[in-house]
Amino acid sequence: MRSVESIMAELPPSSSATASVGEDGGGGWLVECHGLWHNVLMIVPSALFILYLASQAKRSFSKVSNGRSHVVAALYAILWLVSIFNLAWCSLQAWECAPGKQFVWSVISLFTTSGMLFLEVSLIAFLLQGNHASGREALTQTFLISTLVVGLDTFLKGIYLFGFGIQLFDASTNGSQWALWVVHKLLLTGVYGLIFFMYRSRWRERLPARPAFQNYISIMFCLNATALIACALAAHGAGFGLWLYNITIICYHAMYLPLLYVTFLADFLQEDDLHLENVYYSEMKDAGFFDVDWE
Repeated sequence: MRSVESIMAELPPSSSATASVGEDGGGGWLVECHGLWHNVLMIVPSALFILYLASQAKRSFSKVSNGRSHVVAALYAILWLVSIFNLAWCSLQAWECAPGKQFVWSVISLFTTSGMLFLEVSLIAFLLQGNHASGREALTQTFLISTLVVGLDTFLKGIYLFGFGIQLFDASTNGSQWALWVVHKLLLTGVYGLIFFMYRSRWRERLPARPAFQNYISIMFCLNATALIACALAAHGAGFGLWLYNITIICYHAMYLPLLYVTFLADFLQEDDLHLENVYYSEMKDAGFFDVDWE
């Protein structure tokens, strides 16, 4: 009887190449590392969102050019840049598990997460200003706060990555990166939680009255609270924590940029000024901001 080694030696090279999926590329990048569904659930929404932005680009650019809000114009430009980085990050998930790509993966992950955090902090800073600042004043204050916060965050992550060699963006490792992520998610959860309870207290008049902002804060508070629990569990070696953390990563990178667009930019870029004022008035009235206690 012929040995298994002799049979394998007679197989053509194409057969042996097919047996090891993904080693030579050829589309294997889509199923490598995290698996097919993980990659598809991030790539498809990110790509569709960029296609939507492109389909609305002519109208949006006209609105931004003729508009009076410097904050909207700046955030729209940054949204485009971050969306491109996010699509690239989502499409290159296989690099997370490739030993020769760790440095490049860390760099692109750092740029992508910092860009998305910049948008997060910018919107939080805008909300906390209420309705008292506008134009260049709002733009300066908003982006100054965002630059300081994101700059410090990026600096600390850079020390972890390139100083101590801790792979922050490799979720498969059970190292000290979870301590940083616990602190990171704890701070974000605290900030979103503070605004969440402000909207449900007597201090809500200090914040913009649009229900869309309240929904945004509620969603981000729940997402970051879930990510905090996941990081804490993963830090203790729980497999469920790692699974839950991956779910929050998918939701964040697939849905955050569309959520930001719908919450903050869509009305400015698509509605007429008079109609937009009527929409805001109706939303504020529905939220109870014009109720008067006659007693």
